[in-house]
Amino acid sequence: MRRTAARAGGAVAYAGPDAAEPGPEAAAEASAAPQQQLPVQQEALRTEFPFQLPRGYVDESGAVHRDGTMRLSTARDELVPLRDVRVQENPAYLSVVLLGRVITRLGTLPMVHDGIVENMFASDLAFLQDFYRQINAEGHTRAAVRCPHCAEPFEVELGGSRLGES
Repeated sequence: MRRTAARAGGAVAYAGPDAAEPGPEAAAEASAAPQQQLPVQQEALRTEFPFQLPRGYVDESGAVHRDGTMRLSTARDELVPLRDVRVQENPAYLSVVLLGRVITRLGTLPMVHDGIVENMFASDLAFLQDFYRQINAEGHTRAAVRCPHCAEPFEVELGGSRLGES
């Protein structure tokens, strides 16, 4: 007896000694039927995500900037800050440098860099760190799994590592 699954969660085909072999009529019908192929629809990859800071960044003129955009991180984004002297001296600085690389827009500021991020309120920094984790973990940090012993479904937290240590 052999069981095969077409794909995870798919139907299981049974091919055992008591399974009926298809006759020549079934083979003729199958070859005569036109093969229909469903068009493959691929969802466009979303690379930028809007956010709104809880408090907002206050610039030198006193203007508050809350609305922004963050792009997905690349491997380079996570590797380059490791060569930064500030990060080597203080590993906690990694998230500041990393966020400075992936935030593409913040309010009406002409450019966002790590100097902007290091002058944000702590609550905004914490928000951005969490947001970074969410968008770079396919929008969520929880996964549905099944207990191998009792087969009961439950969720596990995949997040929790420090920013930049994926």
